[in-house]
Amino acid sequence: MSRADEAKEILAIPLFNTLMDELEATAVNQIVFAKYDDHQARQAHAADIRAIRNLRSTVEAISKEGQATGRKQAPA
Repeated sequence: MSRADEAKEILAIPLFNTLMDELEATAVNQIVFAKYDDHQARQAHAADIRAIRNLRSTVEAISKEGQATGRKQAPA
């Protein structure tokens, strides 16, 4: 089974989509309801949102192309 097929199977699981939606909504709500002077919490929740969206878009890209998007990783 190829990576693209595996990614398509992950996207076909309703729980995956529901989980990603709920995690993202929770992080957005935490930003909205954070104390007005708690910048570190807002930054942390924004980083969570970016990570959730990145995970979802990476899985979608793999399912469509068979590989991740052309993003380059930092050298180790």
